[in-house]
Amino acid sequence: MSVSAQAQAQNPLGTEPIPRLLWRFSLPAIVGMLVNALYNVVDRIYIGNAPGLGANGIAGITISFPIMIILLAMGVLYGIGGATLFSIRLGQGKEDEAETVLQNAVILLFATGIVIIVVGILFLEPLLSAFGASEQIMPFAKSYLSIIIFGAVFAVTSMGLNHFIRADGSPKVAMLSMFLGAGTNIILDPIFIYALGWGMEGAALATIISQFFSFIWVISYFLGKRSRVRLKLKGARPRWSVMTMIMALGIPPFSMQLISSLLNVILNKTLMAHGGDLGISAMGIVNSLQTLLLMPVIGINQGVQPLVSFNFGAKKYDRVRQAARLGIIFATLVVLVGWIATRLWPQAMVGLFNREPDLLQLGTYALTKWFMLTPLIGFQIIAGSFFQAIGRSKTSLLLILSRQGLFLIPGILIFAQLYGLRGILWAAPVSDALSFIVTTTFFLWGYKNLERIAPEI
Repeated sequence: MSVSAQAQAQNPLGTEPIPRLLWRFSLPAIVGMLVNALYNVVDRIYIGNAPGLGANGIAGITISFPIMIILLAMGVLYGIGGATLFSIRLGQGKEDEAETVLQNAVILLFATGIVIIVVGILFLEPLLSAFGASEQIMPFAKSYLSIIIFGAVFAVTSMGLNHFIRADGSPKVAMLSMFLGAGTNIILDPIFIYALGWGMEGAALATIISQFFSFIWVISYFLGKRSRVRLKLKGARPRWSVMTMIMALGIPPFSMQLISSLLNVILNKTLMAHGGDLGISAMGIVNSLQTLLLMPVIGINQGVQPLVSFNFGAKKYDRVRQAARLGIIFATLVVLVGWIATRLWPQAMVGLFNREPDLLQLGTYALTKWFMLTPLIGFQIIAGSFFQAIGRSKTSLLLILSRQGLFLIPGILIFAQLYGLRGILWAAPVSDALSFIVTTTFFLWGYKNLERIAPEI
């Protein structure tokens, strides 16, 4: 048996039953993503209920959110892109090339974090102003983000390498890294915000400390003996051909995050024009609840990705189809459960963040309208990422961008002019319906023609 065949045979991704693998890889990712989602959600809950902060504090974090999404975008550009190439190379039995992919991803992640810190220090206030911060909200947003920006290296690197840990066959370790970060954040938040009275600065400091612990965890995993593919810093050097492949595969999820950041900027500015600071605060709560609702789906997607990529590289197409099919079923069921909760208890869910009567009323209305067709999103996420996982980044890019870029942003701008604040909220279900039609068309074609599809790498 060749070295390549031996490497494939030893990896459970190519041999164990798909349902068992999907459960093993997705469950830790779901739990980890839910816990990780508490980074921003817990900050908003504590800040929204803190004396002197309240709705203005929530609005300050909401205005800062596009920049937070950019941090996440850089993590997924090199993390998901790199982990996809990493998994395909392992599926092909090319472990040395997989190691090179890991080394180059680390270089990219670390360098990008430093660039973000420099840019953030130089242009923080103009960025916040461009993102829609009013004079009343600017001090809150600036207090929070001026500290968050210093954790960019820790945030970007830990997020990126966590995808590699999962692709390396250790989903529980990836989950624990999220537990470590979010758990630290949850413990430190009340101490810094309430006990020490540090307010917005305390919430931000708790976040970057937790990110630092996650950073140490993921680096130590790849330097230690637990990993199948070790990170060898000595002799590591940038390879442009590898970096370009990483970025090509990472462009779809990266673009989704950038579009999400642009969406938040446009949404904040449109809300300011039609709903003022109260409208921004209400949508800040809706965004937090949407994060909690969709994070389990992102976890399922992260469990599906290495199964699809490895088996596609190994030309085991029936296993690829089975993984995608089960991922779509589970994702839809999970979203459906969360959606039912927003139908039954919308006011209670909004009330977790703040109980000011005006904010409670507007937030409840916004939640019910914005989430109207959310059950369709589970399929869209798995189906769009399916093409990214098999190396078809251009198709994946189109599908991932369809909801927010092609339909939601234009819908917000058009409907806001026609119907004001209510139009903004109705743009979401309209875009969900249209993007579902587009995604279904492409996915059914790709699912049926896997044997004839070649990766773009």
